[in-house]
Amino acid sequence: MRQDWEPEDLIEVWTLLEEDQERLRNKSGANRLGFALLLKFFEVEARFPEDVSEIPVAAVSYVAQQVKVPAEEFTGYDWTGRAISRHRREIRDAFKFRECTVEDQAQLAEWLAVELCGVELSRDRLAEAVVARCRNDRMEPPAPARVARLVGSAVNTFEERFCATTVGRLSAATRSRLDDLISEDGGDGEESSGESTGGGGTFFTELKADPGALGLDSLLAEVNKLQRVRGLELAPELFGDVSEKLVAVWRARAAKEYPSDLRAAAPPVRYTLLSTLCHVRETEIADSLVELFIQLVQKINTRAEKKVENEFTKELKRVRGKEGILLRLAEAAVAEPGGTVRKVIYPVAGESTLKALAAEAAANEARYRARVRTVLRSSYSNHWRRMLSPLLGALELKCNNTAYRPVMDAIDLLKRYLDQPIAKEGAYFDEAEKIPLAGVVRDEWRKAVVDDKGRVERIPYELCVLVALRDALRRREIWVAGANRWRNPEDDLPPDFEDNRDVHYDAIRQPLDATAFTDALEKRLRDALTCFDTALELGTTGGVEIVKKHGEPWIKVSPQGKQEEPENLTALKAEIERRWGTIDLIDILKEAEFATGFTSDFTSVATREAVPKAVLRRRLLLVLFALGTNMGIKRVAVTGKHGESEAVLRRVRHLFVNRTNLRAALVRMVNATFAARDEAWWGEGTACASDSKKFGSWSSNFMTEWHQRYRGPGVMVYWHVEKKSLCVYSQLKNCSASEVAAMIEGVLRHCTDVEIDRQYTDTHGASIVGFAFAHMLGFNLLPRLKNVGSARLYRPTTGEDAKWPHLAPVLSSKTINWELIRQQYDQIVKYTTALRLGTAEAEQVLRRFTRGGPKHPTYPGDRGTRAGCADGVHLRLPRRRRPAPGDQRRLAGGGELE
Repeated sequence: MRQDWEPEDLIEVWTLLEEDQERLRNKSGANRLGFALLLKFFEVEARFPEDVSEIPVAAVSYVAQQVKVPAEEFTGYDWTGRAISRHRREIRDAFKFRECTVEDQAQLAEWLAVELCGVELSRDRLAEAVVARCRNDRMEPPAPARVARLVGSAVNTFEERFCATTVGRLSAATRSRLDDLISEDGGDGEESSGESTGGGGTFFTELKADPGALGLDSLLAEVNKLQRVRGLELAPELFGDVSEKLVAVWRARAAKEYPSDLRAAAPPVRYTLLSTLCHVRETEIADSLVELFIQLVQKINTRAEKKVENEFTKELKRVRGKEGILLRLAEAAVAEPGGTVRKVIYPVAGESTLKALAAEAAANEARYRARVRTVLRSSYSNHWRRMLSPLLGALELKCNNTAYRPVMDAIDLLKRYLDQPIAKEGAYFDEAEKIPLAGVVRDEWRKAVVDDKGRVERIPYELCVLVALRDALRRREIWVAGANRWRNPEDDLPPDFEDNRDVHYDAIRQPLDATAFTDALEKRLRDALTCFDTALELGTTGGVEIVKKHGEPWIKVSPQGKQEEPENLTALKAEIERRWGTIDLIDILKEAEFATGFTSDFTSVATREAVPKAVLRRRLLLVLFALGTNMGIKRVAVTGKHGESEAVLRRVRHLFVNRTNLRAALVRMVNATFAARDEAWWGEGTACASDSKKFGSWSSNFMTEWHQRYRGPGVMVYWHVEKKSLCVYSQLKNCSASEVAAMIEGVLRHCTDVEIDRQYTDTHGASIVGFAFAHMLGFNLLPRLKNVGSARLYRPTTGEDAKWPHLAPVLSSKTINWELIRQQYDQIVKYTTALRLGTAEAEQVLRRFTRGGPKHPTYPGDRGTRAGCADGVHLRLPRRRRPAPGDQRRLAGGGELE
């Protein structure tokens, strides 16, 4: 029970009613006060306190006043005698409760094992469930220590049954193969060679490892790894009736075990650990294989372009003063038309100059692209083609969209020709084959694929198929059976949507009627246009004007002035510095733990931990300090007088520090910070800004990519920072990941108590799809758009321009297709629900709404990008126009961008 009680709370909870006073008639002194406190405590907690420290001091004083007994006499209340036993019996009878017997405890343990242990893994929450069940059944719960033992017994019972069920679903051959994974020879048989698996270590070690640096060897190693895992022949439905959370916990536990530990474990536990690890890794490896393929196809093309650019750079030495040279050449040729080139032309411009001129003239886009195709074909046939057969053999590709049927037919064609060597007679497909070209071979590649006789050459056709497959996979139009992130996109949608449509619509506060939805949007748009036009007329836009720039209408946004620093802020900083000076980070971390107890969120992946809590807390703080400051565990272990060895700290890091535990601890820290803030000073934390930052990383990291803007390899961390500079969420992304998806993911998954209703981003964090989902999810997207000056506002309908005369120059010629929105409204809500419930990642959902290729019916798109504006103003943002400097601003006064 909490110890801090406000006067209003005391009056509401601890006031004795008439029936309570009746029960006190035959009691006096310490017994009278003790009985009253036990009575009200039981009324609140449905249990009796373990000792006097559980009863709030404020409650003692308040109840003492009511029963007219000095509060000091409570210290004389006997907590072990007959009186308190009689008092407890009277209170149970008053509330019609009974004691919890041994049989009741056995039934509670069975209830936990059957109903809750499979879906709730926190023992603290299981204990809370026991207390809640006892209260519902009007039964006094056992003592906390007894409840903990009861929960432990239930968890053990459940795990024994879970292991027995899992082993019962494994064949004898599968169990034998699982044992081979951790055998003392490492499980390396004839199938496992250093060359095929990436070399070094046992297969069990490789199984747990992520892919290495992007390259052909990494892809082939992942293919081999996937085939070997599938060779275990785990049934796809092995864990079909088990929660994903439970499987993930056992998988995490198996990943931290050493082979010797697994060999020493009981067979049911060993097989369960190994099967969960292999079951999850099978889908993870399939996902990483798809991502490797997508990045490799891009890398093949990028390398070819870079090679050709280097060739052209060396070949095309720009000739200075070419106009003067050409003029002199023309004059010399006219003056002596009968002369030879060597006598007339060479004296004016030497042979080397003329060669440079000819090379520069020949260097056009068509020649460049043709040369790129030549280099691509050569590099693919000599090196990259080795991935084709293993890749198509490892991935089971499927498609739900008939528009991508040609790509699937082309893949089937390649599979039939995989065993046929490429030679003069095998360089072309059989002329009798029906070879899909439309939707597979791009126009610029047509001449390279089809020769003058109409034959289709295999090498360039395979390249085109791989490019088309990459695009289809990125859009989720072609998916991979057995994968998770790249699975059937229909599985991303909530399965109960049709049965509970009204519930899902109500959850996002949207009407069931599509017409009501579009009518409200249209009204909002009209009102916003009118407000913007009026503000322009009255000059109250806060610096927004419509002017002419380069002969075109331009939305001019004046920069805001520098905000003055509050006069007392400097004095406050100086006083803080005077009082406390510079505080060590380790001390700040320690004080934060004392205030919040965040180390309790670090649970071990092992089955038990015998280290005392105080010792474990000290070790966790040292490990977190080592990781957070990048000092490293070794350096922290050898410095300071904490008495902890490097081996001990590494064990704590190994068993306790993972993403789930870290995120839970951070959520606790953030929530504690919000709770400590006085809203009168800090306000409510409802606004959030997000942006990414590039960090350099080793090329061996699978996520490392070359960042075009920052000109270097690395990864991205995407931050969500609340308006008072408190980070509420962070994500590790690769450089090509969608910032729009990261923005949505952070708003939905931050898990803290803050309610985000305004999200600020830069241009990269906003898109037409981002605006759509932001509106449906109920938060305002407010980006700082670079090209806001060239933006155009959409008309709600035609023939109403006279209503907004001051906006006429920046009104687009297009109108919003309200009928299309009504037609696709149900699909929009369905995808929004998938994001809200977390049945799909934001990035995977947004992949279905990318530009280029056949359009998703919910997002047909156009040649401009539409964005939303506060109060419903919609913008059309041209794509290929370079923004002018200083346009990274927000519209003000009635036109603030959403």
